[in-house]
Amino acid sequence: MDFRKVFDSNVSAENFDRWRTRYCDELFIDLIQAAKLGPEKAALEIGPGTGQATEPVLKTGCSYLAIELGENFAEAMRKKFEKYDNFKIVQADFESHEFEDNMFDLVYSAATIQWIPEEIAFTKAHKMLKDNGVLAMFMTYTDYQSPNEDLYAKIQEVYDEHFKPEIPYTRQFVYEHATNYGFTDLVCRHYPATRVYNADEFIAWTIIQASHLTLKEADKENFISGIRNAILRFGGKITLVDDIVLYLARKA
Repeated sequence: MDFRKVFDSNVSAENFDRWRTRYCDELFIDLIQAAKLGPEKAALEIGPGTGQATEPVLKTGCSYLAIELGENFAEAMRKKFEKYDNFKIVQADFESHEFEDNMFDLVYSAATIQWIPEEIAFTKAHKMLKDNGVLAMFMTYTDYQSPNEDLYAKIQEVYDEHFKPEIPYTRQFVYEHATNYGFTDLVCRHYPATRVYNADEFIAWTIIQASHLTLKEADKENFISGIRNAILRFGGKITLVDDIVLYLARKA
């Protein structure tokens, strides 16, 4: 099984779209300003999923292209954004797909570039970008331990007993290594956010995380039941503190 297809194969596009973590307006303002996006510019999004980071870029009027490995997600993207004349998507593998050199003013990834070996990701992005073009990589790190210490301990007991994914998530990607592949002016920005979920909302968000999607059905049922019971025992709510992180680098 190609672990890069775990989302497209194991969760519906509708469910993924509903529960995938969103990004804040401030991030998109900084992204759009850095790349000076507008009708005369071109952008590539790597692995858009179902489009959590797509519409703000489309609304700039730039020429937008997405490359999505998953067939179901690519079709969901077409239906969702076909109203935009500047929207285009290709269902293909970024690692092997051929792009023209010096084609884009912006290449960006929302929690997807880490699935690609960095020597491929950074080298291809650098070649595809025009001079002074921007590479943007962003993701969300979520802490639900600090605001919920006792509840977190109970949740960890559930993980210890029932979390046995068939394919563990072991990806390693160092965003700062962009400077080893010809990128300059690397900056990292943080945007804090907070969410409060009830038990069912937390489970719906958790269960679409990568390695959770490879839980065997019996383990999955016990895992979900254990998480639900833990949250209900502690008042039925759980607070999530998000650190939304944006890396920006430029092709000199």
